Amino acid sequence: MKRRHLLAFSASASLALPWFTVRAQARPIRLIVPYAAGGPIDTTARALAERVKDSLGLVVIENRPGAGGNIGADAVAKATPDGFTIGIAATATHAVNPWLYSKMPYDAQRDFTPITQMLRVPNVLVMNAQTAQRLNIHTLSDLVAYAKANPAKLNYGSGGNGSAGHLAGELFKQRAGIFAVHIPYNGGNPAQLALLSGQVDFNFDNLATAAPNIRAGKLKALAVTTLAPSTALPGIPPVAQTYAGFAIDTWWGLVAPAATPRDTVTRLNQAFVTALNSPEIRARFASLMAEPAPGSPEGFAAFISNELAKYQPLVKASGARVD
Repeated sequence: MKRRHLLAFSASASLALPWFTVRAQARPIRLIVPYAAGGPIDTTARALAERVKDSLGLVVIENRPGAGGNIGADAVAKATPDGFTIGIAATATHAVNPWLYSKMPYDAQRDFTPITQMLRVPNVLVMNAQTAQRLNIHTLSDLVAYAKANPAKLNYGSGGNGSAGHLAGELFKQRAGIFAVHIPYNGGNPAQLALLSGQVDFNFDNLATAAPNIRAGKLKALAVTTLAPSTALPGIPPVAQTYAGFAIDTWWGLVAPAATPRDTVTRLNQAFVTALNSPEIRARFASLMAEPAPGSPEGFAAFISNELAKYQPLVKASGARVD
């Protein structure tokens, strides 16, 4: 009788435990990163997974790259909505790809439940330092003035058609009323190498990637793409200071499959927001030129909706398309 009473008490106690405590005792959370290991998204996901292990238990990173992030995002969308599988939503997977790809395996809004935005990384307009010196370009206004005085003489590189660098370049051309030839490369690293070697005149690059060469004096930063100045690059004005509303940041956050229970999403949000606000995570992300951006599930949902609306005309105007 005593043994039966003890078992009954243990079972009722387990039911009363918070979801994440029971979950931690059962099996790990699978966090799907839709990009290859070693990049900034993967690095920050692993740092965050390590930080939440005390509250959520083991969080295992699963890299599912391919199709511009669509393969990994689709795996999240089609997972069982029980809180055991979550994933990364990024600028490409949830704002650009729905307009870039003629066929999408998921709906960026309907098939996901947002948890929280993780962070944002400013993009930066950079020139080859020697090219900037030769053309006497020291500011954003100098670049625009040169482009207007020398039609079709400038070009810019990007990590490919439909990439953030490409779309930022097209938006800049529209707002500034200038023309520059777009030269797409197979990824951000080849695009930066082309800029460093003088094959292209300017790029809109991810600040985390560009920062070492800016510090080394090989690249000259003219402006950042955030609405406000970036603390990661003091003294460099935003493009929005000249062209109001100009904003193209790189961002990513956490999502679960649609229909994940509300209480589960709330507990995941609380754990990850606490981690994102911790001094250790803020310091780690700062070293990657990333700014934590924790918030509510509703706030992240509204943000994704706004980003989708922003990128639709940009992708259309760029002419980029993946069939």
